Amino acid sequence: MGKMMQVVGIVGCFLLLGQDLAGAGDFAVFAGKEGAIKISGGTAHIPVMREVAERIMTLNPKVRITIAGGGSGVGIKQVGEGLVDIGNSGRKPTAEEIAAFNLKLFQWALDGVAVVVHPKNPVKALGSDQVRAIFAGKVSNWKDLGGPDQAIHVFSREETSGTREVFWTLALSKGEVSQAADVVPSNGAMKTAVAGDPAAVGYMSVGYVDQSVAAVVLDGVEPSIDNVRRGIYPVARGLFSNTKGEPGPLVKAFLDLLFAPEGQAIIQAKGFIPTGK
Repeated sequence: MGKMMQVVGIVGCFLLLGQDLAGAGDFAVFAGKEGAIKISGGTAHIPVMREVAERIMTLNPKVRITIAGGGSGVGIKQVGEGLVDIGNSGRKPTAEEIAAFNLKLFQWALDGVAVVVHPKNPVKALGSDQVRAIFAGKVSNWKDLGGPDQAIHVFSREETSGTREVFWTLALSKGEVSQAADVVPSNGAMKTAVAGDPAAVGYMSVGYVDQSVAAVVLDGVEPSIDNVRRGIYPVARGLFSNTKGEPGPLVKAFLDLLFAPEGQAIIQAKGFIPTGK
C-alpha cells in the first residue's frame, strides 16, 4: 500500500507539472532549463524585465535572473565588457559601440519621453521653445508661463541615461541644460522627485507616467501611447536589449519571449508599444 501511494504521489506530481506547463503558454520554453541571466542598463526597461523574470522564475526556480539599472550607457558598457548577459538601452547603440563590443541589438518596444510637472501645476502645455528655455535656465519662474509666482525647479538625468539622450536630442535640440538642474538616477526617481515638488519640471518615459505626475502637452501634441505609435509625438525612442555577439540558448529564450505574444502583452501592459518581430 505504501509503494502504491508513492507511485500515485509521483504520478500526481507529474500531472500537476503538466498542468502548470500547459498553462504556461510562451513561458513553457523555460521548463527544464537552468542557469543564470544577468541584466543591467536602462531603467525604463525594468518593469518589463522584472515581470518577465518573475514569471520565468516562478515556473522554474532553477533559472535565476538578476536585474539592475544604471542607465543605457552602463548597460552597453557592462554587456560589452562581459559583466552582464543583456545590456538594456533606451537609445540605439552607436556604430562605434556596436563595432567595439560586437553588439547584437534587439528592439522590442517604442517609448515616448514626456515633460512632466506636479499635478497641481496649472501649466499643462508648452511649446518646444519654452521647454528649451526652461531647461537652459533662461525661464526660471512659472509665472512667465502662466503659472504661479514660483521659481522653477528643474530635474534632469545623468549623461549616461538613454532617456536623457533622447530628450536632449529631440526635445532640446541638443541645447543647453542648466548646471542648476538637479540630477536623478532613474525614471522612478524622477517620478518621485516631481510628484513631491509643486515647482518641479522633469522628463520621463511615457510608460512611467501615472496620476502622481502630469504629462505636458508639447507643441499641441499629448505624449500618449497612441500618439507615439502613430508617429505624431516627436520625442520617442526604441527600447533595446543588447548582447555581446549572438546570445546563448538561455538568453536567446529570454529575448525571444519579448517578441512572443505573451511578452508583447506584458510590454503593452507596462505602457510601451510592442514592435513585434
